[in-house]
Amino acid sequence: DEIYMRLDDEQTERQLLAGRLNMLFKDRRAHAYTRHLMETEARMSREAWERSTDASDLVRGEVMSLRTTILGQMTEIRELHAVDRRRQTVILELPRTDHRRSTEII
Repeated sequence: DEIYMRLDDEQTERQLLAGRLNMLFKDRRAHAYTRHLMETEARMSREAWERSTDASDLVRGEVMSLRTTILGQMTEIRELHAVDRRRQTVILELPRTDHRRSTEII
């Protein structure tokens, strides 16, 4: 009787071990899939970071270019204002000059 019980116990233990082994194989596949997902996510994250950095560098360059353009235009506007003031001065003095000439002729 005792021998049969020991055989039953050993068979039960073998079945448990076989079940655990099957679970380990299933877990191995699940872990491999999880690893694959994590590696894919890490790669995609690196690529997104690289694209973001490239876009940021591009925008920074564009901003610097626009600032340079604006500074150049502001200088040109100041020069045009100075030219306009000189023309206004000349225009305002034309009637006086004309009046002086006309009085000199008379």
